[in-house]
Amino acid sequence: MRRAVCPGSFDPVTNGHLDIVGRASRLFDEVIIGVLINQSKTGLFTIEERIEMLGEATASYENVRVASFHGLLVDFCRDQGAAVVIKGLRAVSDFDYELQMAQMNIGLSGVETLFMPTNPLYSFLSSSLVKDVVKWGGDASAYVPDFVGERLGTRLKQT
Repeated sequence: MRRAVCPGSFDPVTNGHLDIVGRASRLFDEVIIGVLINQSKTGLFTIEERIEMLGEATASYENVRVASFHGLLVDFCRDQGAAVVIKGLRAVSDFDYELQMAQMNIGLSGVETLFMPTNPLYSFLSSSLVKDVVKWGGDASAYVPDFVGERLGTRLKQT
């Protein structure tokens, strides 16, 4: 079985993330969305909330599942039986950073990285940018699933 991991923090999941996951789901038998637990960062949403939102956003894909991990991505890939990491690239600056990680990952464990260019509709999109838009009262409905936008609005009103 060909398995791939799409890693990230997904705080929150955006339509750009979902575009990459959907495209990867057509190339692999199984895609595992790996939600990174970064104990040195406090996210807007808990790991459980992110997993729940990703599960809802990807429910139409039979071959996509969501799991959390901490530590090295290559260890998570090994534990999941995945030999490939899928990374979306928005710009050349993404490539510079991601190439270094890909080279480290292949050196550590032989895990390959497949770079997918982001759909031009989402080439500027990031979770941080979406949070800022919503925080200041802007409309981010074109960039996140409706239920994520609602949760963002509610959460940011509380902070």
